[in-house]
Amino acid sequence: MTRKLLLALFLLSNLSFAQERLILIGGGKRTPDILTKFIEFSGNENGKILVIPWASGEQEKAFENIRNEVADLSKISVENAPLSPLNAETKAKLLTQLKTAKGIFFCGGDQNRIMEVLKDEELFKMMHEMYKNSVVFAGTSAGTAIMSEIMISGEGDFKLIDGSKVETKKGLGLVNEMIVDQHFIKRQRQNRLIGLIFKNPTLLGVGIDENTALVVEQNRYAEVLGESQVMIFEALKATNEMKFVMLQKGEKFDLKKRKKIK
Repeated sequence: MTRKLLLALFLLSNLSFAQERLILIGGGKRTPDILTKFIEFSGNENGKILVIPWASGEQEKAFENIRNEVADLSKISVENAPLSPLNAETKAKLLTQLKTAKGIFFCGGDQNRIMEVLKDEELFKMMHEMYKNSVVFAGTSAGTAIMSEIMISGEGDFKLIDGSKVETKKGLGLVNEMIVDQHFIKRQRQNRLIGLIFKNPTLLGVGIDENTALVVEQNRYAEVLGESQVMIFEALKATNEMKFVMLQKGEKFDLKKRKKIK
């Protein structure tokens, strides 16, 4: 067998094992089952988690909270990303940290603060490359909001179901076939998400409640963890109606076929 053929087989075998994995937390508590899944995907004690606290108004505290919660469950390494705003030196440090991270965790706060940093094209592209190469991405609250390509900014008039009154911005876009919302049932955020899905009827609306997460693998197979529910909305264009599915803990959903997995 030639060296070129061996190399080709090696690359193909690596691609076959690479998969995208995403943990979308709706805010509130990170329950043990959610964090355990994130730690497992991040390589357990052989892995490394990089916490990105840019959304928070208290970045050091946000990091410490995640680090302490993970430490109660595992001895996996947990590092803090450089605080924002970045300069040339701290950006270089972040790029070095990203090269060895197996799990990335975006803290809650204001999603616009995260995307302000990720206007940097090099950082933006690197995040996508890591996601495609089996680095698990997780976020809570604002850290979840950034994961869809169309990101709800938090501003707008939500008294009506009207997507034109909901402000959106460009998100990180690790998933581009849905719009994600968080604190969903607790804060009664149905109006803004339903309005956006009527405005963007080819997309799914995914509303994740507090203390709850949706774990997505291969950008397709989703499972609910935590304590509450996830609501998934689909616009029926022919009739101008809205269909929704309520998912409980342990229930699974095929995002491509848009139906529960039994």
